[in-house]
Amino acid sequence: MAKTAAQAGSGRVTVLPDARVSPRYAGLVTFGRYPRLEDVAPENRPVDWVIYGAPFDCGVTYRPGARFGPRAVRVESQYLKRYSIAHGVDVCAAMSLADGGDAPARPYSCEGSMKAQVEFARGLGDKTSRLLAIGGDHSIAYGNLRATWERLGGPARGLALLHFDSHLDTVDVVWGDKWGHASPFRRAIEDGIVDPRRMVSVGIKGPLNTPTDLEFARDHGVTLLTYDDIRRGGTGAIERFVRALGDAPAYVTFDIDVVDPAFAPGTGTPSVGGFTSAEALDLVRACRGVEVVGADVVEVLPDRDVSGITALLAAHVAFEVLCLDAARRTGVGRRVRRGAGRG
Repeated sequence: MAKTAAQAGSGRVTVLPDARVSPRYAGLVTFGRYPRLEDVAPENRPVDWVIYGAPFDCGVTYRPGARFGPRAVRVESQYLKRYSIAHGVDVCAAMSLADGGDAPARPYSCEGSMKAQVEFARGLGDKTSRLLAIGGDHSIAYGNLRATWERLGGPARGLALLHFDSHLDTVDVVWGDKWGHASPFRRAIEDGIVDPRRMVSVGIKGPLNTPTDLEFARDHGVTLLTYDDIRRGGTGAIERFVRALGDAPAYVTFDIDVVDPAFAPGTGTPSVGGFTSAEALDLVRACRGVEVVGADVVEVLPDRDVSGITALLAAHVAFEVLCLDAARRTGVGRRVRRGAGRG
């Protein structure tokens, strides 16, 4: 049978257990019940997306515990389903997806752990496989960004970056360390991995240590969309930013603390007055049409979570990122994109 536009993708698919035969609470816990990377059948290789854990949180500046985030997100992801009504796409029919396990952690060294993560990520799947990392604190974003950038041949201009967060994460040094969760995007910009003039930070809010915390981003041309900007103007500014990117390769990084702690209490640096869970999904959906080449979802702290709601939201945010690529591959994303922002 010929595939419909919403089914056509890379030609490879993801084989899932049938939830109406094998219950979701039984079996091996992988992200979304996707197969382990080593179990993917030859006809579904190379894998389009490898999801892996980065269980490291020694870069935090407040409460630790995000090292347990990948496990918690995997558990809650058992209730993910494959077809997105919002995007009109079946991600498992459009792409081959797999769980790549966890990157090694070096708990006594932020830089050492980052280097170990990069080395691990380099070997996941095929060089064309895209990488989605589940954190861990936000310091792990640098490792996945570098591995993604290297797979693309290290483009001189750097990747575009769609950054959802309450915090800028462009601090230079905290407690004598340059590799903590307050610094990944400063390091990525300095190393040419991210093009700051094609970077947007969405949801910034809360008090700062000093007004100079804004200077690095502003001086380097990063677009700042605060929570108040989005609350007043909606997601139109994100949609316009994405349209301006065209086909530029873009990385999506989502810190769960961009969501109000009333909806996502399980995080180590909560910032009050943020987005609801529904609004968080809308933020990612506003990126329809982007050429997403890598991603991470970070800062889930299970010990502070309530009934797993933060980890469940993180799993759905990761699924929304996969939907962006599935929709673009099938053509659905381009059709939706032309009508974005109307009304």
